[in-house]
Amino acid sequence: MPIAGQVRDQGVFDGMSATGTEKGALRRGWTTGACATAAATAAYGALLSGEFPDPVEITLPGGHTVAFCLCREELGADYALAAVEKDAGDDPDVTHGALIHARVCLRPDDGAGICFHAGGGVGTVTKPGLPIAVGQAAINPVPRAMITGALNRLAQAAGKRGNREPDLDVEISVPGGEAMAARTMNPRLGILGGISILGTTGIVVPYSCAAWIASIHQGIDVARAAGLRHLGAATGRTSEAALQRHYGFDDSALIDMGDFAGGMLKYLRGHPVRRLSLAGGFAKMSKLAKGHMDLHSKRSQVDFEWLARVADQAPAVAALCRTANTAAEVLGAAQAQGFPLADRVAVLARDQALAICRGAVEIEVLIYDRSGELVGASDG
Repeated sequence: MPIAGQVRDQGVFDGMSATGTEKGALRRGWTTGACATAAATAAYGALLSGEFPDPVEITLPGGHTVAFCLCREELGADYALAAVEKDAGDDPDVTHGALIHARVCLRPDDGAGICFHAGGGVGTVTKPGLPIAVGQAAINPVPRAMITGALNRLAQAAGKRGNREPDLDVEISVPGGEAMAARTMNPRLGILGGISILGTTGIVVPYSCAAWIASIHQGIDVARAAGLRHLGAATGRTSEAALQRHYGFDDSALIDMGDFAGGMLKYLRGHPVRRLSLAGGFAKMSKLAKGHMDLHSKRSQVDFEWLARVADQAPAVAALCRTANTAAEVLGAAQAQGFPLADRVAVLARDQALAICRGAVEIEVLIYDRSGELVGASDG
């Protein structure tokens, strides 16, 4: 019997085995959208036949077939409930191990087709700017399309309603989802009460950070829909808190950029606001100033020789740059010499950001130390 989420079509991943892995490779997983589709498919299948398909097969957006084992089955007179355990593979996903429930209920023929509802642990959209309307369950468009397509195929195979959608209520719930959502960007995006049901391919690629970047984009969309013209973005909690104090930003004006400066700036190029205040520590801002768009330590490093050239007007600081072990050591030396190295780095970081945005947004860069004190600014 297949394990949950086993790939039944070996063409899903180039060079991967039937379990989606190869020796030494990180194991891929399945999105909440794929799990919800599997659970809903099993539930409606039980309503039609009286038996739950286990394992249950679904088709991913790319056309490949995968199978999931069920963790729970419950069949009533006019409803069925099934659950699938979310396996995120080797990705550090907060929803890994969550049980994704789908309760499918028959509804008297009213021509409304398939209607989606948020059960416990699934959020509700409360702010405009997201791809789902305010008041609707936070089940994104691709998972909705996956579920709708799967249930339509089952209905047609059973001779129900011809080519019309069956009239069904589909409620997705995730026990513990509200606590999981507190560790995501959902509250800031105005998605309240739980997690979102996400996914565009059905597949979770470990450490791809696609979900984080998608949340950055959604944060910008929500802010623009609210009419906000000045946004703040920060690399971490300390700089974000300092930035919020500096401008009195509401949470909805703050973008949790993390290390993904490029992902945010490229999106702003096509979805601009009037002004962006970009904040971070000296090390990360020096990497942005050098032209790095991913500021994570595994993907970019502080270039001390480059910092020495930036500090060429302060020979003692430049000399230390070439022997320093940390960016904090360099910053401390510059401050002791009264040399505005952090200001210079902020200006260069701003210039890089402006180049990515192609002038669509006014940008300033603010540099904070580890205690949240402002130590450098592109505007002086």
